[in-house]
Amino acid sequence: MIKRFLLIAIAFGLTACSLPNRSPVTPSSWMVSPERTGAPRQARTDFWLKIGPVAVAAPFDGKSLVYRLGDQRYEKDFYNVYSAIPAEMIANSERQWINNANIFSAAVGQGNSFFPYYILQATVNEFYGDYRVRPEAVVSIEFFLTVVNGSKVNPLIGANRYTKRIALKDNTPEALVIGQQQALAEIFKQYEEQLYAYAGNLPKAVGQ
Repeated sequence: MIKRFLLIAIAFGLTACSLPNRSPVTPSSWMVSPERTGAPRQARTDFWLKIGPVAVAAPFDGKSLVYRLGDQRYEKDFYNVYSAIPAEMIANSERQWINNANIFSAAVGQGNSFFPYYILQATVNEFYGDYRVRPEAVVSIEFFLTVVNGSKVNPLIGANRYTKRIALKDNTPEALVIGQQQALAEIFKQYEEQLYAYAGNLPKAVGQ
């Protein structure tokens, strides 16, 4: 019996030595960053616009890509992640897009310490890949444009919600990221038209 156990132990040892060395799996990193193309608009105001925080609803607020596999079933992909959390990624893209559109004199981020007259905030309600029927990228965003007026009247200038669904060529993470970027670009383009209309008739802010 002792010899038998020794032979089994030696066999296991030889098998372990013959296994290849497996390096830790490194997650793939993706960036969603649509860029505005085309000529800038003619500015409609000399005021600056401050891009406020972007709130992203759970479970889409983390760095992992999210797949919807059923009506109540969502799955996070820990092997495919965004380069930054969606809130930062979308806020940076939004600010750059509006700056390139030239609607306001400038669009600045939260890190800027100047006193703003007008603030744009956004809430991302959906940001995932839908695989229940056919692969689709789903992005849904609400924009809230407000004026600083000392709370004497309703500060809300306008609230607008947009939802885009982009059919994907396959069910790979790369296809999902490309679809999300296209959906986000279409939403920014559509809201740009609305923001341009708002900028032409801005209510007077406190301190003006």
